[in-house]
Amino acid sequence: MTAAGNSTLNAEPEPTSKPQRPGMPRFTTSKENVLSTFFIGAIDQGTTSSRFIIFDGTGQPVTSHQHEFQQHYPESGWHEHDPYELVGSVRNCIRKASQSFKEIGHDIEDIKVVGLTTQRETTLVWDVETGEPLHNAIAWPDTRTKGLVRELKEKEKAEGFNIAEITGMPLSTYPSAVKLVWLLRNVPKVKEAYDAGKLAFGTVDTWLLYNLNGKEKGVFVTDSTNASRTMFVNLHTVKYDPKLLEFFDIDINKIHLPRISPSSDAEAYGRISSGPLMGMKIAGCLGDQSAALVGQQGFTPGCAKNTYGTGCFLLYNVGEKPVISKHGLLATIAYDFGRHRKPVYALEGSIAVAGSGVKFLMNNMGFITHSHKISDLAASVEDNGGLVFVTAFSGLFAPYWIDDAKGTIFGITQHTQRGHIARATLEATCFQTKAILDAMEKDSGHHLSDLAVDGGMSNSNLCMQTQANIIGIPVDRPDMHETTSLGAAIAAGFAVDIWREFDELKAINQKGRKLFTPDITPEESDKMFKKWARAVEMCRGWLDPEESGGDF
Repeated sequence: MTAAGNSTLNAEPEPTSKPQRPGMPRFTTSKENVLSTFFIGAIDQGTTSSRFIIFDGTGQPVTSHQHEFQQHYPESGWHEHDPYELVGSVRNCIRKASQSFKEIGHDIEDIKVVGLTTQRETTLVWDVETGEPLHNAIAWPDTRTKGLVRELKEKEKAEGFNIAEITGMPLSTYPSAVKLVWLLRNVPKVKEAYDAGKLAFGTVDTWLLYNLNGKEKGVFVTDSTNASRTMFVNLHTVKYDPKLLEFFDIDINKIHLPRISPSSDAEAYGRISSGPLMGMKIAGCLGDQSAALVGQQGFTPGCAKNTYGTGCFLLYNVGEKPVISKHGLLATIAYDFGRHRKPVYALEGSIAVAGSGVKFLMNNMGFITHSHKISDLAASVEDNGGLVFVTAFSGLFAPYWIDDAKGTIFGITQHTQRGHIARATLEATCFQTKAILDAMEKDSGHHLSDLAVDGGMSNSNLCMQTQANIIGIPVDRPDMHETTSLGAAIAAGFAVDIWREFDELKAINQKGRKLFTPDITPEESDKMFKKWARAVEMCRGWLDPEESGGDF
């Protein structure tokens, strides 16, 4: 321990190779040779870009293409996407990746099936007769519904109606239902289509499937993971709930809602109608965070994954019954592989600032020139120098849900250097991850044995070693990082019997995994976390009620 009472970490921590788990199936050479001769395509439609990745049967990517598309911010807090650009970006990725696939000597016919994973909660509306969108897609981070959320919370309270008990989510700006209500109230042509019974509502998966199949085919479907994020679906029955629709003043006779299907289904999602993959079956569909859990083989209760992107999304498998959180988390459907199997549920916690904290140091403060340099800067000092950085740029998310906080650095002295701030920035994500994991264990009753990780910040050895030290359990990082796309490929492959049992799936993406094991004592870790918890309490109340906006 240093004089400041913070853990000293090696400048360049080296993870160990992950040993094979007892009982985990291994590919024999002959089986691996067979699996490497056929391929699965995965459409990965995200918040800022679309990708198409072609995997072989062992879960290794063969080729891919990525296409960034324009972000639209018409007003402060508004975030939109062009519906046609979403479709066009996906088609471009399929075309370019397929071309590369052929150029390296493969035949398109060797691709057996395609899976789809998409950003969640992003809301689209279109005319069911013409297929024409009636507004830009309202993206999931959009906060234009702040005032509406406050109004609906008052309604919920007045009616004694506990939405979280039914949907697994509290009222906030994120669910699709609130975005749809805003559109009905504020966009005349959306209301006109609704009154005429011609309004189609869907999330990104539904919109893409509708278009990729060809509008004339009328494929109008979503999967259970995406449906569970709309706030129209009863988490326990996985069906649209009349009480929820009534609460949001939605008349089921005036709106077209997509059919809900399992995430892995050989018939529900149709076939691609044009382009190099014309006629190819789409057989898997998952929300992006669910897909990452599947790609990390999180198939048993107590398994968890954390995706370190712009923010963090941590999913924790709780088994075949939903767990409604008492500790500030969301409940969601993790995946649904059909075939008379029950859906599997997860607890979810989100951290608003992860990679965006690194970008803040780069773009706003000029600390680094490239985001991957953050580890070098953080490693230039032995510890955090007594700093704690609560990165509450827009309040704190799970499990705190503090909307009246702002980003705050505690412990600055004349000794403070840029490296200390860089290290404290990485540690902020790790501390929040521990807070979420603690809440998940309390809610679920399952003890976590290790944490599977992916996403950009997981590339930092220093950050992942810090994470292991703070949570006190090993951090498990795959060598192949495309776990979200892989999850979509697994769902599709499972539907068409490329894999038939979950035990077979557990052998996917196990090569080259690295383990970061704690190298400090539990007492040292506990001392670090207590200082973080004290800083969180001290950053409360920076905004007065009029400023906070009522997001949370």
